[in-house]
Amino acid sequence: MTRLELGPFAEPIHAAGAWGAWWRAWYRLLRLVGGPLDRLARRPGFGNLVVLRVVGRRSGRERALPLGLLAAGGRRYLGHPSGDTAWTLNLRAAASATIESARIPRTRFRPVLLGPGPERDAAVRSSFRQHPFPGNALYRLAGRHVAACGVFFRLDPLDVAPVALTAPASAPASDHPTTAPPERTARPGHPALPPALTRP
Repeated sequence: MTRLELGPFAEPIHAAGAWGAWWRAWYRLLRLVGGPLDRLARRPGFGNLVVLRVVGRRSGRERALPLGLLAAGGRRYLGHPSGDTAWTLNLRAAASATIESARIPRTRFRPVLLGPGPERDAAVRSSFRQHPFPGNALYRLAGRHVAACGVFFRLDPLDVAPVALTAPASAPASDHPTTAPPERTARPGHPALPPALTRP
């Protein structure tokens, strides 16, 4: 997206106010339990938790952290409800990153920062429903703040196998060629049946 399309999100967002302070405290608490959350993300059926792996924009080292994966309109999203934080700044600077969980094999994607518009609105609304409790309730209570300050990315998959454009190779010739039985012609008032359904 161009800077014009990104609007206020073209530059890093610093969220202020009571909700900004609340979310900073909430995520400091989550960092304390990051290890257990990382392990839970690898267990089948644990909500929408995935492990994001992205190279740090300053350190150059891979960073891993658990996040809630969102889905809307057949696409995947990651978002932070209250402006930019370390991982969103890393995604802003990254050409690619990966996600993985017990249900999703390690998948490489290109992060696309969302500007104001219907796609971002859909991603924001999905955060109210798809995060497990209490995350969904917190996102809903802070809905206006999330809509104004949340930083959301679309995950465009990379390394997708190309669709074959050539016809499949023909079967090798047999040493004993056979001729296909002739198709049965239709009699008036009786439609013809495919060869496989007709008796010899």
